[in-house]
Formats: sequence, structure tokens, C-alpha cells
Amino acid sequence: MSVNNKVIISCAVTGAIHTPSMSPHLPITPEEIITDSLAAAEAGAAILHLHARNSEDGRPDQTPEGFSPFLARIKQSSDAVINITTGGSPYMTVAERVAPAAYHKPELASLNMGSMNFGLYPMLNRYKTFKFDWEREHLEGSKDLVFRNSFKDIEYVLATCYGNGTRFEFECYDISHLYNLAHFADCGLVKAPFFVQSVFGLLGGIGAHHEDVMHMKRTADRLFGNDFRWSVLGAGASQFRVAAQAATLGGNVRVGLEDSLWAGRGELATSNAVQVRKVRNIIENLGLEIATPEEARKMLQLKGGDQVAF
Repeated sequence: MSVNNKVIISCAVTGAIHTPSMSPHLPITPEEIITDSLAAAEAGAAILHLHARNSEDGRPDQTPEGFSPFLARIKQSSDAVINITTGGSPYMTVAERVAPAAYHKPELASLNMGSMNFGLYPMLNRYKTFKFDWEREHLEGSKDLVFRNSFKDIEYVLATCYGNGTRFEFECYDISHLYNLAHFADCGLVKAPFFVQSVFGLLGGIGAHHEDVMHMKRTADRLFGNDFRWSVLGAGASQFRVAAQAATLGGNVRVGLEDSLWAGRGELATSNAVQVRKVRNIIENLGLEIATPEEARKMLQLKGGDQVAF
């Protein structure tokens, strides 16, 4: 099978959405992030999408120092592509959010492609008690939260990171975000191949209906032709259904405890590797093959793991 026809599995290991009280399996400490990342890579994830957290209470930590304890150790023990978030948390400034990628100079960094409402507060209907005060505030505050990703903010991230040879996972939560990416391509500020990560099912963005997935794919095809690699993530219960649909359409997939805490209905995923193995089974049962880290680097034209600063 041609490298270009293989499916890249990304794994978003911890994120900044879910809180420690929601699952005992959510990686919080550097040791937990290392263990879960390496297991996910062993299970078939070619890309590891990483956030950092405060080891004491699990709140998002977007300081370069917060990433330092685990980046080098993951790199030394795995060939997986390391993808550092510039999304951080919706409560942070763009300067705070881009700092780890600017400092550590990864092969790949995420970049949110538009401002949006970012509604986490419905999770309060499920979770009533919390270990830490910040968790309830984190969810309640999202009812009056706009996740700012202005054109100026996006330009700032591009200008800060592109000189380091870092390429981007362009996170598109709605159709307008695809048009924003096309705008930056027209301006010559981003270069193909574009790694477009379509996000489905988060309140404030596009839904997770199969027609939403098709609409996103059709629009990306029309705007970017052969100049992009399409990947998807489905939030919560839609995770594997959206992944399966995308794989049949020639897309790549992202799973991980950042996006969903579940392995199935009512069943918490005990690790990120559980989700990676499950989506790998879906892909291979469709007669497709997963991409290795080196194949993913070739497909996305990444600079290589020897060119990072960790």
C-alpha cells in the first residue's frame, strides 16, 4: 500500500478539557503522561498530541517548564512525532499558549483556526462533586467563554513558530475555520500539505452528525484539493463513529483522553492505548493500514525528530 494511503493515528493524551475528578485514568503527572504516551505509541499512534498539567491538582499548565519533564523522555523512548499544543486552555492568552512550542521547537504544533464559544458546562449535569475547586470553576466559566483565536492571534502563532521549522495541526471546529485556513494560504503564511484536524461534537462548534462530517470533508476538498491531509476527532461518545466514517473516506484519525474518556458506552478507558487499539482495529478491519511515525513524517513533510529542542 502506498504511504499516502495509510492512516495516521494521532493520540491526544490529556488535554485541558477533562478534569481529574472525571476519571482516575486521566494522565496528570509527568510520569503518567510518559507512561500513557509510550503505551499509545506502542499501540500504533504515530503522533502524540501533548498538553501539560500541574502535578498537584491537574489544572492545565502551559509553561515551557511544564512540558520539560516529559518531552525528552518520550522522545528518547519512542519514534512517535511529538505535537505540542498551542491551544492550551481557552482561559489563556495566545502568548501563554504558544510559549511551549516556541521554546521546545517541535516537529508539529496544534493551531486553532478561529474564535468560538467553547461550552464545557453541560458536563456539570454528569459530574456533581470535584476534588479541586478549580474544576467546577473551569466548567461553569465556559458558559460565558469565547475561545479567542483572532486573525491577529493566528498570525502571531505562525510568526512565532514557523521560523523553527514547526508545522501545524490546523484544528478546525467549524466550516468557517476551513475558510480561515484558506485565507492564510492565500496570504502565503501557511504552506501545503496542510494537516487539517476537523473537530466534531464540541458545544460551540460543528456537530457530530454524519452529514456534518461529510460537509467538512467536501468543503476541505473544494478549498484545498490535493494540498491537505484530513484528520478527524469526535468528542465524547462520537469518537469512534466519526473515526470510522473518516477512515472510509480516506481520512486520518485522532483519539485520546483529551477528546473522550470512554472506551465504549458506560466504560471508562483505562488508558490512551485502549482507544488507540480500538481505532486501529476499526482501521484494519476496513482493510486499511496504519502509518508508522516515519511514514507520517513523510506524508506531512515534517522536519524530523532530530531538529527539535528537547
